[in-house]
Amino acid sequence: MVEVVAGIWQLQLPIPSSHVGRVNAYLVQGDKEYVLVDTGEDAEETFYSLKKQLAAAGVSFKHIAQIIVTHIHPDHYGLAGRLKQLSQATVALPYMDKGFTGIRYINDELHYQRWLHSNGVPISQLAKLKIAYVRATSFVVSPSLADVTLHGGEIISIGSFNFQVLRTPGHSPEHISLYEATKKILMSGDHILPTITPNIGLRPHSSGNPLDDYIRSLEELKKLDIALVLPGHEQPFTGLQKRIDELIQHHRGRNLNILQSIKARPKTVYQVATEVTWSPDKESSNFQELSSFHKCLAIMEVLAHLESMRNHGKISKFVKDDTTYYQAS
Repeated sequence: MVEVVAGIWQLQLPIPSSHVGRVNAYLVQGDKEYVLVDTGEDAEETFYSLKKQLAAAGVSFKHIAQIIVTHIHPDHYGLAGRLKQLSQATVALPYMDKGFTGIRYINDELHYQRWLHSNGVPISQLAKLKIAYVRATSFVVSPSLADVTLHGGEIISIGSFNFQVLRTPGHSPEHISLYEATKKILMSGDHILPTITPNIGLRPHSSGNPLDDYIRSLEELKKLDIALVLPGHEQPFTGLQKRIDELIQHHRGRNLNILQSIKARPKTVYQVATEVTWSPDKESSNFQELSSFHKCLAIMEVLAHLESMRNHGKISKFVKDDTTYYQAS
């Protein structure tokens, strides 16, 4: 554990199911008890790392009075149910979770396979991608329903801290961040990371326009006085305004990349995803070089971009033989 601010400790927890490596949980000291922000996934390696780091600081699970989850992706929410049983802590989840958790963590493989196929994934790839996604999102979670539902705007007082709950959808439809105005601190979850670009995808069980939601959330954060960001991955960082501009520019560039792909003829989401350059600063920038799970994320991200541009009248879509195609307007 590293005390990043007086009274806030960063716990870096392993994520055995992901290449990302580690997720940050944050322990906030109250007058007599503690609040844990995010939990890590429900894996033994993660659980024992959390237990060991807490013990080194003289903190047991019984000292945790509340668990706050920024969003219900497995690496942030996975241990919530298990920790609730051990600590008797109340669990605070963002609005949407009471219904959304039940849908997200049902092993609905048939629905997901149909969704992939309707977006152009070849039959030869269906089983591999379906299995990769279900395993990565369902097998490392001990779900917990909310004792407290956070809608945004609430003030959570913990010792000397007064965190305002901010709705920051995009990476996940229910994502929240925690803002301490006096100390100018933002706990950003996965909404903003220092070097990684968060995945903004339209998932099988979600709807709406996550990319536009994400851009609006970023622009709202630019209005706040924030000196230090405590992210869900990597290290705490400063220079939030610049980072927001970088993220917005990244998504504008991806829109142009996708528009170029469908300029000549209509294509499926899968076809577009195979033509996008992924992680240009890394060796695996070609779609076919991505892992099966990351191919799923790439498909979801392309769909989010396509639906955003369709919303703005730049492209249209049609269905032929149960498969959806997108074309430039």
